[in-house]
Amino acid sequence: MADPDALRARFRRTLEGARGPSGPDPDPYADNLLTRWQEPQRRYHTLTHLTVVLDHVDVLEKYADDPDVVRLAAWFHDAVYLPDRSENEERSARLAERALPEAGVSEAKTAEVARLVRLTVTHDPAEGDRDGEVLCDADLAILAASPQTYAAYTAAVREEYGFVPSDAFREGRAAVLRQLLELPRLFRTPYGQAEWEATARYNLAAELEILSP
Repeated sequence: MADPDALRARFRRTLEGARGPSGPDPDPYADNLLTRWQEPQRRYHTLTHLTVVLDHVDVLEKYADDPDVVRLAAWFHDAVYLPDRSENEERSARLAERALPEAGVSEAKTAEVARLVRLTVTHDPAEGDRDGEVLCDADLAILAASPQTYAAYTAAVREEYGFVPSDAFREGRAAVLRQLLELPRLFRTPYGQAEWEATARYNLAAELEILSP
């Protein structure tokens, strides 16, 4: 279970790390984001997902150029989330572009946060994009979870798309899994490649087999 008070404290540290100690009170910005991450339409993209992504950024932070900017991108990457809409990442990036300057973050760092949020559409950072590699690996690390956790993840995703008929969901989900399995690398950081790649591919292949007729 995610702890909103602990998350609020983490946001405060991250914002102050990105902008310095002076500036508006971080808590109202944290509370706005926490409210968004607890909206009723969410089943997977919840505070638990946010916490897990932040935890994985902590694991990978040595590979990032600016870990606090990556953490801010993690906070915003699914801040706008409606399962039946396709522009969630763009709307989340625009939210960051509005909120972060008001919160005291520089123009350059705000632009980098928004760029990273938009990168989660494809999870395909360019070679040498260290911050992008860390955020994308942290977001995809659920694919390398234990069988029980992976099963809970897939069930939560299905719940979020409960409005999609079963046959259409199976077809669409299978297409996503095949696309992921065709990538030469799911993970870009050395840690992700060493620790998560093989397990993630096993989980994806097993789910695809279940979905196949």
